Amino acid sequence: MTINGIKTLFAGALVLGVLGSANAAMSDEARKVWEASGFMGPESAVYDAKRNIVFVSNINGDPNVKDGNGFISTMRPDGTIIKLKWVDGLSAPLGMVLAGDRIYVSDVDRLVEIEIDKGRISGKWKARDPKFLNDTAVDSAGRVYVSDMMGNTIYRLTDGKLTAWVKDTALQSPNGLMVEGDNLLVASWGVRTEGFATSMVGHMKSIDLKTGVVSSLGNGTPVGNLDGLEPDGNGAYLVTDWMSGGLYRIASSGKADLLVDLNQGSADHEFIKSKRLAIIPMMMDGTVVAYEVK
Repeated sequence: MTINGIKTLFAGALVLGVLGSANAAMSDEARKVWEASGFMGPESAVYDAKRNIVFVSNINGDPNVKDGNGFISTMRPDGTIIKLKWVDGLSAPLGMVLAGDRIYVSDVDRLVEIEIDKGRISGKWKARDPKFLNDTAVDSAGRVYVSDMMGNTIYRLTDGKLTAWVKDTALQSPNGLMVEGDNLLVASWGVRTEGFATSMVGHMKSIDLKTGVVSSLGNGTPVGNLDGLEPDGNGAYLVTDWMSGGLYRIASSGKADLLVDLNQGSADHEFIKSKRLAIIPMMMDGTVVAYEVK
């Protein structure tokens, strides 16, 4: 099962998911630069400036199933694919984060560490009773965070142990993660009803790294079924909406502006600030696209 399987998994969620999404006109502040094809359920992209490489996770099957079909690709920021299957042996790799010379990626029920220079898996930590592990982030102390979207939980890897750190319905199905100062920012999918369907779409959240207290970023206005989350370098955030498709700029006030209207499946993107380049995996299309953002 590949793209059709993913479509089946999300069936019925689209109609409910768009309710309450941001009614913003598309901006002229983004320009398409390139599109690369040949991927298999691409979900996350992360840029390694030291090596000038973009890593892309490929689900290549059902994101809930441990089938061993998943892999990581490597490409250049200009859209050139270096190696389609750089590291394989994964099942459904989703969110990735770069930490020094290692990549941490969620993979169904575990967090996996990949040693970049050797191109191999160097560590595995299984989560206890996960529902749907999704994105990852790392803080200044080297602690790695993993969102459990279906479990309204954030796991944290500390001292070699992966444990549930925050469990709170206020997270509203946490998806994208990033650390900013003393807070873990969260792109929420929304208030789920059944499967991936939502009665109310999500907005950005903030978790205090010291206390674990969850709060809304800004006024809490619903934006969409949020996925990828990156700083735009100017005090706001670039966030994708998986279900409706699109790249938004969200201000700290919570105000959202649609920059690019995309197909359904716009997933966990990377933003290279030095190039003003947003690199977006399009899960349903099997492509990765790049937009220059002003």
